[in-house]
Amino acid sequence: MTVDGAVAPIAVSVAPNPVTEAGRAEPAEYDAILLASFGGPEGQDDVLPFLRNVTRGRGIPDERLEAVSHHYRAFGGISPINAQNRALKAALEAELAAQGIDLPVYWGNRNWDPYIPQTLQDIYDAGHRKVLMLTTSVYSCYSSCRQYREDIGVALTETGLAGRLRVDKIRQYFDHPGFVAPFVEGTSAGLKTVREALGAADGSRDSEIRVLFSTHSIPTRDAEAAGRSEGELREFEGGSAYVAQHLANARAIMAAVAPHVAWDLVYQSRSGAPHIPWLEPDINDHLDAIAVGGGGTQAVKGTVIVPLGFVSDHMEVVWDLDTEALDKCRELGIEAVRVPTPGVHREFVSGLVKLISERTVDRNLAQRPHATDLGPWYDVCRPGCCENFRGAKPVIAEAGTGESTVLGATHDAYPDATAERQGTSAPGTEA
Repeated sequence: MTVDGAVAPIAVSVAPNPVTEAGRAEPAEYDAILLASFGGPEGQDDVLPFLRNVTRGRGIPDERLEAVSHHYRAFGGISPINAQNRALKAALEAELAAQGIDLPVYWGNRNWDPYIPQTLQDIYDAGHRKVLMLTTSVYSCYSSCRQYREDIGVALTETGLAGRLRVDKIRQYFDHPGFVAPFVEGTSAGLKTVREALGAADGSRDSEIRVLFSTHSIPTRDAEAAGRSEGELREFEGGSAYVAQHLANARAIMAAVAPHVAWDLVYQSRSGAPHIPWLEPDINDHLDAIAVGGGGTQAVKGTVIVPLGFVSDHMEVVWDLDTEALDKCRELGIEAVRVPTPGVHREFVSGLVKLISERTVDRNLAQRPHATDLGPWYDVCRPGCCENFRGAKPVIAEAGTGESTVLGATHDAYPDATAERQGTSAPGTEA
């Protein structure tokens, strides 16, 4: 039993995945790195224009956008994400330099300055021609992966850089040890804090503690499309790669920290029309349920909230978890602590540089570590993976042909259907 902050090593494999190995790209001689992120407002005057950018093409009136702007207004109109990306960029630059890797790091956002199209133009004007992109979204679904690949495809087309500037993308790194290790450390520390608050540092009241792994809810339809393309044979636990990846990560973390402590996967930050199904349970609804017990379970007196779906403490962490969820815990009398996101944790930054080195000719790392059986994920996605239900757009890092596709590499054929099914079979239930 872990009661003093000590943890077991993460179970890490470097064995190739027989399914995703087909989407592995050959190393290349890149000359720049693009850090791509969501972006956020940096003052009250920025909030409404930012929300227009986020919802563009959906016909949402300003009155409705203003009604949902209070998260940002409460923090002076400033999202923490841009400052965190500046810090991450600086940390990446320092780690690359320490490793003797001479690659400049550029930063571009989807929804706020610096915008991706201008960043690509800056990269090209500086003389760079082969760019490797890493994003601050790590799981598989439309908004976490394909939308970034579309952003680049559209930007290359609109700037006239298609065919002149190559942009590839690193794999979704949800189960890379560099991303998982900070959560192991934080979950262990969080359990120690909650145990002490309950007056049972020896772990004798662990039956009253629940670890909640929280991630962004997405529409059920998008979840079902996550990690899939036409002809997809695999079955994912929970019905999608998005859900399965979170569940697998949570198991890996709890196996290292406290295998006997109960845990759940919960969701947050739902938006959109109420009649459209989204992933559940919502974290606050779930807190209400576990506070009273039921179904033969013991009422929960303490919880550790792990923001497993997030790279940094941006608005959906500081509002939805630090404000709403922790307020709910206080209302219910639950001792609670929220675990830090990776941010600029030493393991995370080092892991990002290792992910970069997987793809470069110089200082290439042939082995690709992964903490779950689902990884390592694809470098190059299959055609139509994480489908955009609003229509096709130019996209990078996808197999296929056609005028609307900007190719970073090609995708090899699968070994065979049997290997595909065996490579990522659902690993069982949560318990």
